[in-house]
Amino acid sequence: MAIVSDQSKVHIACSNCLKENRVASERLKDHPKCGNCGMPLLEGKSIALDERNFDAFLKPTGLPVLVDFWAPWCGPCKAMAPAFEQAAQRLANDVRFIKVNSDEAPSLATRFAIRSIPTLILFQDGQEIKRTSGAMDTGSLVRWAST
Repeated sequence: MAIVSDQSKVHIACSNCLKENRVASERLKDHPKCGNCGMPLLEGKSIALDERNFDAFLKPTGLPVLVDFWAPWCGPCKAMAPAFEQAAQRLANDVRFIKVNSDEAPSLATRFAIRSIPTLILFQDGQEIKRTSGAMDTGSLVRWAST
């Protein structure tokens, strides 16, 4: 995802083919599809990323990106997973929800100094704007990601 000089357009990376798509801000709620593969761009669910495709989604954009660093053995991570998906549905047109398995992407965990999981980092225009550790319920996730 990358922002263009015209603030009324955002670039959104397709989770299927990784192609960037330019979408007018006012059309985000119209369920835009990828111009390359035709898949929905804002699906209302989280996207699992790793070292290969993470940066395509973190580039500057008009949409915030919320990243959940987690691991399959982590009880609080598993407990929060349904709430994270529900928050992704609620904020489908406003925030991209990303999941990074820190066991499978150790270089990303190191890059972002992940010391405990789950750790949530909210990015805007490619820059970290806030982070927190620990599980949250759906309402708390929505509020935290929206402020």
